[in-house]
Parts: sequence; C-alpha cells; structure tokens
Amino acid sequence: MLDYRVIVVLIFLGFAVAELLAGRLLFRAETTRKDLILEIGSGLFLPLVIVPAIMTGSAAITEGVAAGSAGAWASWPVAAMFGILLLADDLTQYAWHRLSHSWPKLYLLHRAHHSAAYLSVRVVYRNNLIYYLLMPSLWLSGALLYLGFAPVYYVYYIAKMAVIIAAHSSVAWDAKLLRVAWLRPLMWVIVRVFSTPSTHAAHHGKHAADGVTHYHGNYGNFLFVWDVLFKTAKISGERPREFGLEDIAPATWQQELLWPFENRRG
Repeated sequence: MLDYRVIVVLIFLGFAVAELLAGRLLFRAETTRKDLILEIGSGLFLPLVIVPAIMTGSAAITEGVAAGSAGAWASWPVAAMFGILLLADDLTQYAWHRLSHSWPKLYLLHRAHHSAAYLSVRVVYRNNLIYYLLMPSLWLSGALLYLGFAPVYYVYYIAKMAVIIAAHSSVAWDAKLLRVAWLRPLMWVIVRVFSTPSTHAAHHGKHAADGVTHYHGNYGNFLFVWDVLFKTAKISGERPREFGLEDIAPATWQQELLWPFENRRG
C-alpha cells in the first residue's frame, strides 16, 4: 500500500502536469527569482523539517499531559474520528487563516502565500516558515495521531490535500463542470461544501473592486462550508483577472519567508 504522503505528491504532480499541458504552470512573464526561492524554500522545508518537528513535539506534549495515552482512542468509531478531525484540523485552520488576514502581525507570516502574481498549485505550500510552525491545526492533528487516529487521519489527509491542491489549480475545472447542465445541481452543492478554484481564486485576487476578488473571506481550506456558516463566503463562479497583494508595500523574499528572523536590510 502506498504511503499517504506519496499519494499526496502524486495528486500534486497530476495537477501540475494538467497545468503544464494547459500552459498555466510556468508563468514565465510573472515569475521572479523571489517567487522561485519562496516556493522551493517553503515547499521543501515544510514537509522535511516543520511537519516532522510538529508531529514529534505534539506526541511528546500529549504523552507529557497524559502518560501512557499512545493509541488510547484507537477504538473510536471511524465517523467520530473523521468528525473530530474536521473540527480540530479543518475548522481550526479556517480560524487560523481568518485570523492571519485580520491581525497585521500575523499577516506578515502569511503574505508570501498571496504575493505571487499568479494562482497555481505552485503556491499551495508557499508561506512563511513560522506560519506553519505556529498553526494550531497541525499540533492538534499530531496529538490525535498519537492518540490513535492514524488510519483515519491518513484517509482524511489525502482527501483534504486533494481538495486544497485542486482549489489552487490554475485550470478552472469547476467552471467546466458547471457548464454541464445535468451536473449543475450537484456542483451547486459541491461549491458550497468544498473549496474550489473559483472560490479560492477569489481569495487570491488582487483588486477588491473587481466584483470577484474577496481576500477578506473565502478562508476555507478543505471545507468551504465554514465560510458559508460564518458569513465569510463569496461565490461568483468567476476568477479574478489579476492576483497578488493590493495596497501593500513590496517585501524581499527574506522578509516573506523568514520574518521575524530575516535580515531586515534585505
């Protein structure tokens, strides 16, 4: 059986190939040296350093709080585990993401994800390194893994990352499906339950006045229903013409990737 992380990599590569074939992966005119450093740096450091450190740390903390608790919840029903993961991981990530757009200091840890002049699977992991290290949902997931959620978590993680990767795609696959008449009722539900390219593209848009961009909303990662429930959703079915940061001063790659530990002289 394939490792769940390998499956996620294959999903990522599948969407990357689809973008490449559509001529919507490289973005040569828009891509800068800074973009490449941010995407390669965060794309390698997150899975190789940050996530293993969090998983190890959260397991140690859980054991310290509740000695002998390894696997203690392994007998829980699958549905209960999945529901707990939706709350502890995805709802918590929605709250963290929303807070990062509301609190200026925290936004300094997230702005790298929005500074690209394009939206693509290339930016899925593009964030300040500390942004992920402080993300509560990763620590809670690590604790749940230690408590015995592993088999269900692996399936949940694959499903969540498939949705997140698909939602960042520069290929508007949801728009194509919405044009199929008999699929429209199903797609109406899907767009309101899960993150899709149109709703997530609106979150990455550059100009709030364009009628499509909604960077102070559409925060959902796996489930978009959190935005619907908490009134932060905007659904237009269109994509912004431009992506990036509006009315925010440019920053160096050091500031976006390493703040607050960057060399402030750039």
